[in-house]
Order: sequence, then structure tokens, then C-alpha cells
Amino acid sequence: MFEGQRADVSVHAARIETQGRRYDVITRAPTFFSTEARLLVDGEWRKLDKPDHVGIDFFGDWLLLTPKLDWKIGDKTWRGGSLLAIDSRAYLAGARDFSPLFEPSDTVSLANQTATRDSLLLTTLDNVSSRLREWKVVDGHWQSRPVATPAFGSLTVSAVDPDHDNRYFYSFTDFLTPPTLALAEAGSDQRQVLKQQPGFFDASPYRVQQWFATSRDGTRVPYFLISRKDLKLDRANPTLLYGYGGFEVSLTPRYNGALGKAWLERGGVYALANIRGGGEYGPAWHEAARKQRRQNAYDDFAAIAEDLAKRGVADARHLGIKGGSNGGLLMGVMLTQRPELFNAVVCQVPLLDMRRFNQLLAGASWMDEYGNPDQPEDWAFIRRYSPYHNLKPDTRYPATLFMTSTLDDRVHPGHARKMHAAMQAMGADVRYFERTEGGHGAAANHQQEADIAAMEYAFLLQQLR
Repeated sequence: MFEGQRADVSVHAARIETQGRRYDVITRAPTFFSTEARLLVDGEWRKLDKPDHVGIDFFGDWLLLTPKLDWKIGDKTWRGGSLLAIDSRAYLAGARDFSPLFEPSDTVSLANQTATRDSLLLTTLDNVSSRLREWKVVDGHWQSRPVATPAFGSLTVSAVDPDHDNRYFYSFTDFLTPPTLALAEAGSDQRQVLKQQPGFFDASPYRVQQWFATSRDGTRVPYFLISRKDLKLDRANPTLLYGYGGFEVSLTPRYNGALGKAWLERGGVYALANIRGGGEYGPAWHEAARKQRRQNAYDDFAAIAEDLAKRGVADARHLGIKGGSNGGLLMGVMLTQRPELFNAVVCQVPLLDMRRFNQLLAGASWMDEYGNPDQPEDWAFIRRYSPYHNLKPDTRYPATLFMTSTLDDRVHPGHARKMHAAMQAMGADVRYFERTEGGHGAAANHQQEADIAAMEYAFLLQQLR
């Protein structure tokens, strides 16, 4: 039917059935963030006329397009992160008169879309808090209504039976509220609570705040702070700052029983960074820290650390940081670029040797995020932040714990192994744990997850109190 090229990230075939319509689609991904699409039309595979950065989906007779970058058609430019609808037959015939179902702003981005039998549900992020809007077609025209949601938190929706039913599952959580699953129906704000995860700590003494730090280039960067309501701003609170900042992944409010029990109840403060490279403000937020712009993500994270000290939450002596995978790379960069800002680092399943990341396991698929270190022009900017290549003797590094897995099939454990060995040879205060199973999650079951969490929180409390 179809064959991709050797360097492609993936080839995928799907049958999409919606409102009695059936679409057979083959997508080819030359890179991590680009796709070609072919649609079966009258027995022939027809390549859709669209830029590779534009994603596609279908809803009944309608083709849905989501450009990642700004898309200029005629005199109109659609912003990256928009959702555009058009009759699929008209599009194939050359029409481009889109109905915009979503257009991003500086603070609102599209997070997800889910179809019921008659409605399209759009989940958006408004300053990193979830909102929900329903769209439906009435007499050939799109109409919408906002759906009532809590002012703060994260929600996900999924259709019960999109072929025959307008009901959907509605799941909500925030830092202090365990996930709650409810049943809802398009056209109504009423919900029937079906189940709620038990609470694992008493949330009543704590509060959630959202603050903004100013990065080196003047960009306002949001972060959440979870602390006791009677927090003393004496810069002496053991504080854990978590970050990721890559692949357009959004870090939204989530309940974490282990965090509450092992960290908050022991006097800790938790901060969640929404730095560039993520998707909290849509594709533009991601693009602002991709490839040669990667340093922006690291400047953002450092700015939040400085803001925590400026506001009196924690100085460097009491501030620790944690991140995994791409977030492990973030930890490595903070460790080598700004060691004076922190007293403890938990670096999980990390990328650290950016000269060879594309030669190891799944690394070649990430060159669309970081660049190609085999190209001199790309290595020139990657070299400036690659943690392994920026270690310096006679530098005082914060206490560091590396966590990885022998069977990690995404990020090779060699990254953590060689970074630990290099730091150990320099006499740095460094620790290392490698589990022999568990893959990229570094744990094969809940008991192992608990063991790792206990190890990390014990390390952080020892260093930051």
C-alpha cells in the first residue's frame, strides 16, 4: 500500500469512522513534528495538499486541520495552534474557506479535541488551567457554547461511544484534589460523579498559587507553588522545583499522593515550572525553545529559581530540582550552567551527552527537537549546553542523584553512567541508582515506584533542611 523512507520517524495507517463517514488515511512522519497525509479517494491514495506542520482529523463531513506554525493562505494568516474546519470534499476540490473553531491568544492554547456523536469538545488551557467548549453543526454552520468548569485545575474528556452517544467521561484534578471521574452529556453542564480516587494526605493546610517569573529576554514564565497557607517567607523552606520544557508537553496541575505524603507533610514546598519548550501556551511556546532557541528553556527555569529566592520562599541552600528524560537534560544543564542556584539535583533517566544522543536507541527521532549534532552548524549551539561537555573541574556542584534503568529503551542509561563517572572523578557529591528493569519509567511495578520516590524524597530532605 505504501512504503516510508529509511530516515522517517514513522508511518501509520488508520480508519476513522465518524457520523457515518469513513476515512482511510496513511500518514508519514519525516520528522518528529511533521507529517504527510494520504487519503483514500475513489480507490486511489491521494496526498492531501497541506504543509507538513499541519495535522489532520475528521468530524463527520468536516476535515479538521491544526497548523503548528503560522499558515498563510491568500491574504489570511492562521496562527499556529489554531483549529480549522472545512468540508472535506470542498477541501479536496481546492476550497480554503475555513471555519475557525479555535484561534490561540497569548494566554490560551488548544490542548485536546474529542468527538461525541453530534458534538466536538475542545479542551483548552487558559494560563495553564483547563477550560472546555462544545461545538456542533446546526444547518451547516458551526455553533459553540462554553461548558462550566472549575476555575483552576486539569480536566480530560473522552467519549463514551462517539458513534451513537453524546455522553462523555469528564475527569478533573488539581494539586490538592484527587482525580474525580464524572459522566456528562453534550449540551448540558450537569455531571454525575462516578468515582473519585482516595486522598492520600490532608490537603486542608495547603494552598496553590500561580506566580510569574521574568526570564532573561523579558518573557513572563508561569509556575505553580504548593505550600502551607501559613508559609513563612524566610528563604529557608525546603523547596522542590520540577520542570520538563520540551516536545510541546504541558505540565498541568495534577494530584500526587506521594508528593503530599512524603514531601508536603514533612514541611516541603513544591513548585511546578511551565517553561518554554512545553505546550502550555501552544506551539509558539514550544517553538521558542526548539533547536537553536533551546537556551530559552534553561533561562526560564533559572529565572523561576531566582524568583523563589526573591519572594522569600527558598534560597539556594534550601532549593532542590528534579526532572526526567528531557527534564533530566534540563537538570544536567542547570547543574553545569547554574550550580550556584541549587543545593540538590535529582536527575532521572536523562539525556546528558548531546554529542551522541542521536546514535543511541530512540535518539535519532528527537533531532527535530534538539538538532543534529553531526551537522557542524547544529553542534555549535548544542555544544554550548550539552551537560557532559560542560563539566568543569574545581567547580562546586550541588549534591546530585542520578536515576536510570538498564532496560530503558528510549534514553540510553549510558548518559547517566558516564556523567556520574565524570563527576565522581572530579570529587563531586554525586550518587547513582540504576534499576535493572522497568524501562524508561525506571520501575516495573508500584512497589518499585514507591521505593524510588522514597529514595528521592529522603535525599532531598537530607540536603535541603
